[in-house]
Amino acid sequence: MQRVSAIVVSYFTGPVLSRSIAALRDQPEIAEIILVDNGNLPGDGERASLGEGAPVRIIAGQGNVGFAAGCNLGAKAATGDFLLIINPDALMPPGGLSRLLADSAELARPWLMGAKLVDPDGAEQQGSRRRVLTPWTAFVEATRLYKLAPQHPYFQRFNLHNDDCPGDMIEVPTLSGAVMLLPKADYDAIGGMDERYFLHVEDVDFCLRFAKAGGDVWFDPHVAVVHYKSSSRANPVKIEARKTSGIIRYFHTHFSESYPKPFLWLVDGALWTLFGVLFVKRAFAKALRLIGFRMRAGGRGLERARALAKRQSER
Repeated sequence: MQRVSAIVVSYFTGPVLSRSIAALRDQPEIAEIILVDNGNLPGDGERASLGEGAPVRIIAGQGNVGFAAGCNLGAKAATGDFLLIINPDALMPPGGLSRLLADSAELARPWLMGAKLVDPDGAEQQGSRRRVLTPWTAFVEATRLYKLAPQHPYFQRFNLHNDDCPGDMIEVPTLSGAVMLLPKADYDAIGGMDERYFLHVEDVDFCLRFAKAGGDVWFDPHVAVVHYKSSSRANPVKIEARKTSGIIRYFHTHFSESYPKPFLWLVDGALWTLFGVLFVKRAFAKALRLIGFRMRAGGRGLERARALAKRQSER
């Protein structure tokens, strides 16, 4: 039987972590589950490790080193022939890993396999399959130029989840890091994940480097993995800031020679502007919630004072 090491990087994931690990234990090909604890509530990792099936090894004490570095820690400790990188809020269906391995058996070149990510309602999730992320693609997304001519090849969107889902396995440029399966030797050959990315974009960078090294990236629609997004307690504004800085780093790493610098600076500015708009929206919404809470609390206090005065006048 093929030995697979499952790598789960967790940061304040919550109850779904136990469900994710239980689903992994239902996959007979998994020889070990490596839980990289970047930060959880005390005892969460140990509780998730309880039960029968593949042993769970917990790597802890490193603090929150980010997703890319966490994957590399797990890969370094792994003993399996294959690595399954899977988010702590993703549920592999029964027989899912077996199907991914079977579908990859005939592939001759180095391969990287992803599954169909779906919401709990079964709809394909954004990020499940994607094109190559380029500065132009990002500019089209940031400025919404795709609305001018949705079918024009120059205005194609990055994510492909709104296109018809293929009926069989197909090569795609980019997968989500929520589910990635590949031989451990191929992961090690390109140096694993780039640890300059703390959270987000490391999967986009990994797919591009994997393809440049001569590997093929595959999307398998036969395996639907339910992915509960935003399960972590991480600050969403900090996440978006890291995502924005990661995209900019990715562009300047891979496209500085093929795009003029002024255009890259324009894209940088557009991305930071979008982040600024998001920051203001969140701050405004938070202020409104706080004002509303105080108004409600003040109204209740006034009602209590009136009731007390009424009781005293009736005595």
